[in-house]
Amino acid sequence: MNAATASLSLSHSGSALSANYSLSCISKSSNKQLNFLPSKTNLCLQKRISLSLSVHLSSSSDGARLVVEDDLHAFLQILPSDLRDRLQNDSKRGQLLEVILDLGRLPEARYLGEFGGKYLRSTEVSVEELEYAQSAVGEFGGDNRAGIEGTLHRISAIRSRKGAIVGLTCRVGRAVSGHIDMVYDLLHYGKSILFVGRPGVGKTTVMREIARVLSDEFQKRVVIVDTSNEIGGDGDIPHSAIGTARRMQVPEPSLQHKVMIEAVENHMPEVIIVDEIGTEAEAHACRSIAERGVMLIGTAHGEWLENIIKNPILSDLIGGVDTVTLGDEEARARRCQKSILERKAPPTFYFLIEMRERHYWVTHKTEKSVDMLLRGKTPLVEIRKRDDRFNVVVDRWKTYDRHDI
Repeated sequence: MNAATASLSLSHSGSALSANYSLSCISKSSNKQLNFLPSKTNLCLQKRISLSLSVHLSSSSDGARLVVEDDLHAFLQILPSDLRDRLQNDSKRGQLLEVILDLGRLPEARYLGEFGGKYLRSTEVSVEELEYAQSAVGEFGGDNRAGIEGTLHRISAIRSRKGAIVGLTCRVGRAVSGHIDMVYDLLHYGKSILFVGRPGVGKTTVMREIARVLSDEFQKRVVIVDTSNEIGGDGDIPHSAIGTARRMQVPEPSLQHKVMIEAVENHMPEVIIVDEIGTEAEAHACRSIAERGVMLIGTAHGEWLENIIKNPILSDLIGGVDTVTLGDEEARARRCQKSILERKAPPTFYFLIEMRERHYWVTHKTEKSVDMLLRGKTPLVEIRKRDDRFNVVVDRWKTYDRHDI
C-alpha cells in the first residue's frame, strides 16, 4: 500500500516547531506499522493496541513519539463514492479534520493546521447523498450527534425548522498516544484536573489517553461518563483507546449530572472522567463527587481561567466567587475598596490547565491562581510545551499572561 507524505507544523509564542512524517493507512488485520525514525519513549507509551494508522514523530534518537490511530476507511464509507475515492487518494488524508456536507452547497474538506477549507468537487450536495450518509450512520441523539460504531468518528447534523437534516459535519476521530507525557507527572498526585481550551485543541484526545493510563498503568478504577460517545466511541463496546476504563453512556445530554452521581453511587470508581461540563447541575455534581474523595478529570467551556471565574454557572468548579464588604480598618490594611471579590469555598479541581495549543499548556494550582486574580494580582504558573525535538519542557514559576501566545 502506498504511503502518503505530509508535514506537521506546531507553533507557539512566535516560534515554530516542525516535524516531517510519513503516513501509511494499514488494515487492522495486517498488524503492520510504519516506523521512520528510531526513538526512545516513556514506558507509558510502550503498550500498544491494534492500529489502522500509525504515526511516529521524532527528530532525534532521544526524541518523544506520538502514535496516531484511526479508522479512516470506516469514515470514508459514509461519504458519496466520488468523495470517498478522492479523499482515499489525497496526499493529505492523514491531516483530514472534517468533511462538510451542506444541502445545495459544494462539499468541503478541512485539514489540521490549515485555515479555511477545500472544495472536493464542482457539484452541490444532494438530498439523496445526505440520506445515504444518515442511513450509514444511524440514529442521531438529542444533541444531533451520531457516530460510527467501533470508531471515534463523530457526525453532527444541522436540521431545518421541520426537522429534516440539511447539513452534516463529519469529523475524523483519532486516538493519539503520546500527549500523556505533557501531564503524566501531575497524575501521580491523585488530584482532580480541569482542562479548558477552545474547540479542536485536543481536550477530548487527552482525556481519552488519561483514561487509558490511569486504568491500565495506575490500576485505578476509572469510569467515563460519556455523554456524546466522544471519549469511548460509538456502540455498546467502547473503543480500545480507553484501555480497561469503564464507560457509562448518557441517554440525553441533560441527564449527564445524574449519570455522574449514579457512577459514584453504584460503581465505586476511584476516578471519574467527564467531558464538556457546562451546566450548573453538572458543576454541583462535580463538587459532590470531589467531596466523596473521588478524583475528577474534566473539561469545561472556556479558554482561560478567567472565563471560569466570570461564568456564574461554572465558577463553582474553582470554588465560587462572592462579594465581601470589608470594614474600614480592614480595607485600609489591604489598601483596597470596601467591596471585594473572594473565593467562597475550596475549588473542586486542584489543577486547572489552559490548553492554549496542542503542545503549549498553562498549568495553574487553582486555589492560588484564583485568589491572586481576584485580588488583582498576577499568579505564577507552569508552562508546559514541547521543544524542537518534541520533548516536554516544563518552565516553572512563570508570570501568568493570558496574551503570551
